[in-house]
Amino acid sequence: MVLGTGGPGALVLRVSEVSGIIVDALDIQALRDLWVQGEVSNFRPHPSGHHYFSLSETVGSRGYLVNCVMWRSSACRLDFEPKNGMAVVVSGSVQVYEPQGKYQIIVREMKKAGAGEKHLLVERWKKELAAEGLFDPARKRELPRFPARVGVVTAATGAAFQDICTVIGRRYPVEIVLSPTAVQGDGAHAEIAAALARLAGKVDVIIVGRGGGSFEDLFPFNHPDVVRAIAASMVPVISAVGHDVDWVLSDLAADRRAPTPSAAAELVVPDRAEMGKEIGSLRDRMGTGLTKRVVHSREVLEELRQRIHPARFERRLNELRQRVADRDEVLRKAIRYRLEAARSACAQVASALEGRSPLQLLARGYCIVEKGGRPVRSAREIAREDRLRLRMKDGGGQVRVEEVYHDPEV
Repeated sequence: MVLGTGGPGALVLRVSEVSGIIVDALDIQALRDLWVQGEVSNFRPHPSGHHYFSLSETVGSRGYLVNCVMWRSSACRLDFEPKNGMAVVVSGSVQVYEPQGKYQIIVREMKKAGAGEKHLLVERWKKELAAEGLFDPARKRELPRFPARVGVVTAATGAAFQDICTVIGRRYPVEIVLSPTAVQGDGAHAEIAAALARLAGKVDVIIVGRGGGSFEDLFPFNHPDVVRAIAASMVPVISAVGHDVDWVLSDLAADRRAPTPSAAAELVVPDRAEMGKEIGSLRDRMGTGLTKRVVHSREVLEELRQRIHPARFERRLNELRQRVADRDEVLRKAIRYRLEAARSACAQVASALEGRSPLQLLARGYCIVEKGGRPVRSAREIAREDRLRLRMKDGGGQVRVEEVYHDPEV
């Protein structure tokens, strides 16, 4: 991108940048996976196998033209040779060839106009049924691992039913309930829907499908009646229509899609040979585990036996006795020490109390004077004619006060 001279600040784009803008502008959902109807013109098959052509349409006096290319990988699947003037319907996406700034349709499928109209119808049904939520992955259910009854919706005389019976009989024989129906032609879709409804409450899982065929042959399995019947089923449904490369709308509504009826039979029941191997493996693992547990238990038992051996037990008992005796001696010493300390403390207290006892004073010739049962502490507490009690060391007596005098120096 450069600034040009077309005016102040004018922006000048390079050719490659313009082409890139066009590419980005055309990269929209509306131009992906579309169906286009028109007439083939300028058809040029290339030696490499690619087809180059245009689709044209005339509306009133005006003609319209769009370039197309069909690569060899898609062209090799055509069942007819395109010719100029042939009315066709193609499926593909619009892309831009940047070096030349040209847009073209990259065609993946091409049908003659009659068949093409049915393709357009299927695309319309697909959008309508998707809007109803019938293709929602959240609706998908798990298949039962060990079904007791398997329902099959297909032609009674077709190879598909025989293939399903053979595979189930070989892998894991269970009861097969056939709900027969036409699988192609006018009205087949109604029969298929009715056959699905007949199995309600009678089986654990259902296989619906048929062997390979053309788009026309498989068309009934695109019909909304069949899709809605599959979605309404009370049990899981496996869709097995055509071969691996074939896709129909019933595949999108079913709980599982199988590339062939035989593959559906393999999905619906387990393989007893594989189950036998799995059981054998589990048995070996259980045996190994049990052996290890037995060995471990023996080791634990032997250890316990050694622990309770008479000699070891007696030795252990003696050790415990000695520990008890040692602890008892320690306890006794502690008690004796505490008793002696208590005795010493009591003696000290007794000595202190004895030193302070009034009786010690009486022993030295003093006496205690009491009046009214209370010690007399001062001469001011007595008067003449008071009767007092005298307590001495070895007895006492009563006296009468004849005179009271006071010591002025005290």
